[in-house]
Amino acid sequence: MEIGNQAVEVVAAATAAAAALEREMEEGYEKVRALVSSNAVVVFTISGCCMCHVVKQLLFGLGVGPVIVELDREREDMYSFLRSISGGGQAVPTVFIGGSFLGGIEAVLACHINGSLVPLLKHAGALWL
Repeated sequence: MEIGNQAVEVVAAATAAAAALEREMEEGYEKVRALVSSNAVVVFTISGCCMCHVVKQLLFGLGVGPVIVELDREREDMYSFLRSISGGGQAVPTVFIGGSFLGGIEAVLACHINGSLVPLLKHAGALWL
């Protein structure tokens, strides 16, 4: 019987952990949604990340003033959600333009190189050129 009770305790603990993770993901989603729906460009970063720096400098160089959220300093609770929408890979940098998820460094640079980044930024109201 003792092994059966231990198994039940392990299952209960795992269920509680899964529920806590789900709540954290929901809270992260709501916070991200609120930020991206009220700002033209939002970039989620981690301080010291060189790829995050590249994305920020590109946007600044184009004349965009994005909202920068440093997850390790301000909003660590959103990291799980961002990781899930990035396919479980690297969660930063994560860029939203006009309330829509654009992607990470690869997507931003691809859009810049193919000429679609500036029109996206203009359509979102981040550029007035």
